[in-house]
Amino acid sequence: MRIAVAGASGMVGRHLVGVLEARGHEVVAISRSAGVDVVTGDGLAAAVAGADCVIDVTNAGTTDQAAATEFFTTVARNLQETGERAGVRRLVVLSILGVDRFSGGYFAAKAAQERAVLSGPVPVRILRAAQFHEFAGQTLEWGRQGEVSRVPRMRVQPVAAEAVAEALADLATEAEPSAAASGEAPIWEIAGPREEELVDMATRLAARRGDPVRVEGVENPADPDRELVKAGALLPGPAATLAPESFEDWLSTAV
Repeated sequence: MRIAVAGASGMVGRHLVGVLEARGHEVVAISRSAGVDVVTGDGLAAAVAGADCVIDVTNAGTTDQAAATEFFTTVARNLQETGERAGVRRLVVLSILGVDRFSGGYFAAKAAQERAVLSGPVPVRILRAAQFHEFAGQTLEWGRQGEVSRVPRMRVQPVAAEAVAEALADLATEAEPSAAASGEAPIWEIAGPREEELVDMATRLAARRGDPVRVEGVENPADPDRELVKAGALLPGPAATLAPESFEDWLSTAV
């Protein structure tokens, strides 16, 4: 198959390109570094020409809800419109577990992306993934202020980025994916094997690195969705695929 990957230079995108090429597929890397802009549409028609499938693993680069929503919905429309003209048979989109339950922030922006892409003419498959193991390091740096890092209290079931790439490749290439979809919608879920607390993950990562930073768990009282996170909205449902690599497994090899 000829498969175009939007966001090919990102963390998941790099894994995905490698997985697809190892399976013998022809991959077209869509990224600004490759001369293609999925927001403006520059170079997009040429990139998806002849593609059987397009996989969207783009990242908005911001957590601001308005800006992220504008990015994701614009990309969704561009991929749908350009894909239809090019005869693309399937769009596969990477999303996040539980986004349909959130009313604000980045998660709400991802939910808007799902609605936008599902409203287009090209058939869609969506993979909702748990936070990646690397998320611990990202939040550790985002919250760092001198000797302290303030990390959000969050229940997650982290997953390896490479496992997500494998699942995306399956959805792109299989006529009937083996894993069960969530309800009647074309939405699949993937997570790691064990629930974790993000603060604990960041603490363990800092200790493994020899980083003396003190990790403090924080909550935003103004966040309308904070109770959802406490209740496990970011955890997988019973039909989710559970990848085998735990956060501790990842720590032992990545650090």
